[in-house]
Amino acid sequence: MTIKPKNEQKIWAYTFLAFPLLLLSIFVFFPIAFAFIVSFFDWNLLIPDKPFVGLGNYIELFKDPVFVKAIKNTVIYTLGVVPVQTFLSLFLAFIMNQKLRGRAFFRTAFYIPAITSSVVTSIIFVWIYSKPGLLNYLLSSAGVDSNIDWLTNPSTVLPAIMMLNVWTTSGYFMVSFLAGLQNIPASLYEAARIDGASQWKQFWKIMVPMVRPVTYFVVVMSLIGCFQVFDQIFVMSSGGPDNASTTMSYFVYQNSFKYFRFGFGAASAVVLALLIFTVTAVQKKYFPPEAY
Repeated sequence: MTIKPKNEQKIWAYTFLAFPLLLLSIFVFFPIAFAFIVSFFDWNLLIPDKPFVGLGNYIELFKDPVFVKAIKNTVIYTLGVVPVQTFLSLFLAFIMNQKLRGRAFFRTAFYIPAITSSVVTSIIFVWIYSKPGLLNYLLSSAGVDSNIDWLTNPSTVLPAIMMLNVWTTSGYFMVSFLAGLQNIPASLYEAARIDGASQWKQFWKIMVPMVRPVTYFVVVMSLIGCFQVFDQIFVMSSGGPDNASTTMSYFVYQNSFKYFRFGFGAASAVVLALLIFTVTAVQKKYFPPEAY
């Protein structure tokens, strides 16, 4: 019995797809489905009974002032980080695309924070933001009277972590913009220079419109990353003080692995996933790459 060429191709395709699909099913699809199911139960590791509560966890969730504050903090964090890091990444890519002396060194220097462990950078910035730390020292040297412990002050803890995130991710997205810039025909810049366009006009009139698809990618990835921020919160502030830096991801961790309320934590994880999906879908519909 002979196998037709098309059927043989299908057999090989499914053979090569089987193992990756198995891994995705075990480590992605099954945990998502299981978390969704658990969210309808009062699932607590300290209690053997796991009664079905239906939408009880979700109702309790939106009555919880800490969760409401976590949503607010996450939205503020996202609105503060995404625009700044997107523009900064684009600006750095524009500078690094010029013929400058030591360009390779600076490209590497800007990218190093992106590949450094977030836990390590967070620990370093804990010292920088402390009262005797580097930030207060620099501010005092500049004539600004500063004696703030940035991570224990409710009004400064979230902006401090936001600045760290911008610093660590701008170099990563700079590489994405740099790849997009190198696909822009040099003739466009030459024509602009002949017409007397300054570097600033070339930046706004040529570069920004030509990297719209990259901008869309960067914004989407930034939004998802900001909504899921956890490690910096965990290391630097543990959600404090007074939940001033508690984000939705940290709220999920806190209830699931600190209080062992897996049903309640799973419900908050489902809400977070739905929020990310909604924001991404809205952006795709109303702000597609060609609309920038």
